Amino acid sequence: MLHFFPVINIKNKGGWTSIGITLFLCCISFFGFSQDKKTVFIILDGIPASELERVETPNLDQIAEIGGYARAFTGGKKDGYSQTPTISAVGYNSLLTGTWANKHNVWGNGIEDPNYHYWTVFRFLKEVRPDAKTAIFSTWQDNRTKLLGENLPETRFLKLDKSFDGLELDTLTYPHDEEHLYIRDIDDKVADEASAFLRSDGPDLSWVYLQFTDDMGHRFGKSPQLGAAIRLADAQIGKLWEAVQYRQKEFGEDWLIWVTTDHGRKEPEGKDHGGQSNSEREIWMVTNAKSLNERFHSGKAAMVDILPSFLRFFNLVVPEERENELDGVSLIGKISIENAELIKKGRVWTVNWNPIAKTGPVKLYWSPTDHFSQGGSDDYFPLGETDVSSGSFLIPRWIGKRKFFKILIEGEINSLNVWRN
Repeated sequence: MLHFFPVINIKNKGGWTSIGITLFLCCISFFGFSQDKKTVFIILDGIPASELERVETPNLDQIAEIGGYARAFTGGKKDGYSQTPTISAVGYNSLLTGTWANKHNVWGNGIEDPNYHYWTVFRFLKEVRPDAKTAIFSTWQDNRTKLLGENLPETRFLKLDKSFDGLELDTLTYPHDEEHLYIRDIDDKVADEASAFLRSDGPDLSWVYLQFTDDMGHRFGKSPQLGAAIRLADAQIGKLWEAVQYRQKEFGEDWLIWVTTDHGRKEPEGKDHGGQSNSEREIWMVTNAKSLNERFHSGKAAMVDILPSFLRFFNLVVPEERENELDGVSLIGKISIENAELIKKGRVWTVNWNPIAKTGPVKLYWSPTDHFSQGGSDDYFPLGETDVSSGSFLIPRWIGKRKFFKILIEGEINSLNVWRN
């Protein structure tokens, strides 16, 4: 982790001077943002890991052979402050922002009031590289207009260079049949358009969203119909993967492809989702990344880990005040710590973490406020320092008596945060 503003008594003093911003942008330029790095991520809606694993998926298998496949989870901290519904748009936004619903404020598919103070990966990239080429190909228009917030003042009028969506609104070309075959046809068109654009233009960051598997899951649950939809999705992935390989071969570009699902399904039928059962919280990930770390392979990876992985792949340094709010850690490369948890026993609060590094310092800070969620800044005050291997730190009682506080845990490579709320 790189910090450009030293901590003395107060961390993150609430705003940079123009000199600081210039320094930050210059540092990004000199520290190696590579323009030939490209990322495409794909969300295949509502596929349980158990169903994916029982169906032949040769294209996903080929990607995983280069990088990896792992089960993972969504839904935040179960029964905790960050518990997050296992609902589609909620999961997409957890991926996009690297935060759970208590921060990004998307609680259902209505997407009533997203908190755009938590930037999406598209915003992170565009703020640093306005010239970066971005694209979305989606079977649901709200992904662009509401979650990404294209052309909204709250996102500083974020503009994507290429968008292909909204076909679900064209009921003349795609009449809405009871079997939802119109969604299958739209998915096909979305995959074709995405693969053609990836091949011809090689955008820096692209999101492809395909829906038909979720429709079959809702209608039939675990079934031959869902299996057929998964095989179709794999064939669509094959088109995208072919385009990526073409770009790699012909242009020497470094491509990261990441495929995941947004939620599992409720047992035993496998039709519904939205709750906190293990099967609803379980997701999976497939990627061609070659430097996957222990967290990815352990089965402990979370939906919110994908955004930090993208940031690391891009060598993209983000403002410290934004890094402090991320709920995930990178699944690419080394990390120091993971899985922070705030535990109360009697009147005593302890913050625990899982050490990945064998030794090294961990510094802890606390903040009594949550101004960030309203567009402000939070001051962080030092708590102390310990060795990473200790895995825990005792919170002073006078802090523990507060109804709300944030704890920031900084390892040598990455940081974690937990709240009392």
